[in-house]
Amino acid sequence: MRGFLAILLLELKSLARSKTLAMLVAAAVVWMLAAPHLVVGDGTREGARELYIRFSLGGVFAMLAVSLLASATGALASERDAKRLQLTMVRPVGGFTVALAKIAAHTAAGALVMAVACGVLALNADLSRGCFRVLSPVLPSPRQEAETMYEEYMKDPQTPAAVKKAGRGTVLRLLENRAADHYQTVATNSSAAWRFRLDGKARATAPTVRLRLTNQYEMRQTVAGKFRLGGYGGTVSNMTQAVVTVPLAGGGPAADELVFANLGAGAVMLRPRKDVKLLSPEDSFGWNLARAYLELVSVLAFLVSFGVFLSAGLGRPVAMFTAFVALTVSEISPSVTEQYPDELETDLADRIGLVITRSAAGLAKPVSSATPLSALSADEYVEGAVRLAVVDMAVAPLVMALLAGLVLPRREVGL
Repeated sequence: MRGFLAILLLELKSLARSKTLAMLVAAAVVWMLAAPHLVVGDGTREGARELYIRFSLGGVFAMLAVSLLASATGALASERDAKRLQLTMVRPVGGFTVALAKIAAHTAAGALVMAVACGVLALNADLSRGCFRVLSPVLPSPRQEAETMYEEYMKDPQTPAAVKKAGRGTVLRLLENRAADHYQTVATNSSAAWRFRLDGKARATAPTVRLRLTNQYEMRQTVAGKFRLGGYGGTVSNMTQAVVTVPLAGGGPAADELVFANLGAGAVMLRPRKDVKLLSPEDSFGWNLARAYLELVSVLAFLVSFGVFLSAGLGRPVAMFTAFVALTVSEISPSVTEQYPDELETDLADRIGLVITRSAAGLAKPVSSATPLSALSADEYVEGAVRLAVVDMAVAPLVMALLAGLVLPRREVGL
């Protein structure tokens, strides 16, 4: 423990002496103060607020991700090349402890800068502003839905012949990817119901319904209807192709089933997975900002851990190149797989490439899917912050430090 603390302090002093930490803090403050004047909104206060939160904290996070990852890739490699690492290794401090201390130091530096950025944001925000938890209907998983639809889809005469000739796995993947876009039609003077999983707090408070409405024929048809959730109810009358929020009122308590009665002149179409949500009141923007901060620092810890691991076995230029290639691939992989034009993947070379790309996207999903800023700016409860912190700030650093400790003795350190 004493060796860990000593190396941690030495690494923090090194970041301070090199003015890296000071420059990051200064850059974060300047960007947080300048962002409101650089970002152009949609002319509304809410739009300006959303853009400010997303781009101010997002800009600081991007700066830290790049700078700390670059620094972490040299945490061990530069000392090894300068013949300084052996001075540490001759003491009773193992490679695991050295790597873990350097990960902790870089993570602490990132946490400090993010805290400064969040502090500047807090000074210009209403911390008591409420936030809400977004609840989705309880539906079968996309994979389960795809397997249920497979036989019927293959028997449908309108299914293209090329699809029928494709393998079962390819067709299931297509159906699974399109599960979120399946529409449900609610005819006039009829009802539709969706079940939600509500906890005690959600049942005791009046929720809000948020949905996107459309219709089968006309783009500008007025939609009218009523919602009922146990003892709560609300009405809607709105032009289509718009997201509407309907506050529910009444004596409560809320039930598990949300019922929509279409009282308009035409049928209404919507996608239950995307278009039907319940907004349950939660705590405040201040607590939500704290959760977003924890999630952002967790992702920085993961990136730093990966960079330190690479620096244990590679030279700094190679480690830096590898780290940034991996970061780039993790960010673009989801877009590549979604926008690939040949859905049936008929080309063998492309099929191999897509398998590799999907594997990379799956491995990087814990990092690439961590996007708390969208939820924070929309006053939506930031989910999974504690779980991500456990994985990225505890498990990942320990695993990466252990791997680095195994690699270091196999590198020449001049002993």
